[in-house]
Amino acid sequence: MAISVSEAAARHVTRYLSKRGKGFGVRLGVKTTGCSGLAYKLEYVDDPEPEDIVFEAHGIKVLVDPKSLAYIDGTELDFVREGLNEGFRFNNPSERDRCGCGESFRV
Repeated sequence: MAISVSEAAARHVTRYLSKRGKGFGVRLGVKTTGCSGLAYKLEYVDDPEPEDIVFEAHGIKVLVDPKSLAYIDGTELDFVREGLNEGFRFNNPSERDRCGCGESFRV
């Protein structure tokens, strides 16, 4: 079981945590929502929860709750810029379908 982080995502997270002046890492998880059933959620974390599973790559920590890990195991967290848009991209090998708007997915 693993979550990986691209160098671009690690640089972005590191810059943001530096601007905030604090932070332990980022929490990656899923929530039930949207057309296809699940959506990714990503938030900055100051204090880890006892049940968090911690992955570390390129100097940043990614925390995942055990329930979410079943849906996102093997996912790579990436950060991309396409034209004027930029944002995190979740490369999940378990993802079988994504809704038309791109907000939710199914495994």
